[in-house]
Amino acid sequence: MKIRVGFGFDVHKLVAGRDLWIGGIKIGHELGLLGHSDADVLIHAICDALLGAANMRDIGYHFPDTSADTLNIDSKILLRKTVELIATKGYKLGNIDATICAERPKMNPHIPAMKQCLANVIGCDEDDISIKATTTEKLGFTGREEGISAYATVLITS
Repeated sequence: MKIRVGFGFDVHKLVAGRDLWIGGIKIGHELGLLGHSDADVLIHAICDALLGAANMRDIGYHFPDTSADTLNIDSKILLRKTVELIATKGYKLGNIDATICAERPKMNPHIPAMKQCLANVIGCDEDDISIKATTTEKLGFTGREEGISAYATVLITS
C-alpha cells in the first residue's frame, strides 16, 4: 500500500450579492465569496490537497478560472471530479483534516452538515472528515471580514 499526504489552501474575498457556500452547503449571511465558481474555499482547499497528494498539480490547472465550463460551477462537482482524477492513478481518500478561518458567520453550527455533504460527494464515511473552524481574533483580512480562507490536509492511499 502506498500512502501520500497533501496540503491545500484557498482564500476568497467576501462581497455583497453572492451566496455563501462553504463545505458544499449554503450558509445564510449578508455576504458571499467572490470567485469564478461558487467560491467554496473549503472544497477548493480539499481539491488542492487531494491533487497535491497525487502529484497532479492543482485545482486551477484542472479547472481553470478562464473556462466557461467552470463559470459559476457548484464546487461539489469539482470535488467529485477531483476524486475521480486521483482514482485514475489508483488513489482513494484516507482522511481529511481541514480548518475554515472566518470571523463571521460562525461555522461551528454548520460543520455536521458540511461533513455529511462532503462524505456523500466523496463516497466516504463522515468519520474520515474532520472540519474545524477558527477566527483570526480580528486580525488581518479575515479579522476585518474581507475574506474567508480554508486549509486542508489529506491522506490518500493506493
